Amino acid sequence: MNTKLTLTIEQEIIEKAKAYAKDKNRSLSDIIENYLKTLIKKDTNKKELSPIVDSLKGAFKAPKNFDYKKELAKRREEKYL
Repeated sequence: MNTKLTLTIEQEIIEKAKAYAKDKNRSLSDIIENYLKTLIKKDTNKKELSPIVDSLKGAFKAPKNFDYKKELAKRREEKYL
């Protein structure tokens, strides 16, 4: 079910947004709705870690001078050469 929503936005932004929507052959409401959906989806994805994975976050502390790319290349070289 769609519901009306009133927003207060700067006039210049509204004009540019309407021009953008017209250029894309979409309604401004559709663009805003889809943008809000992506925000909500990003936020909920952060919370979908399993309890085990969540408990392991931050368990490993690399030394300050640790070069991840160099270490990865070294390990790959050992494995494949």
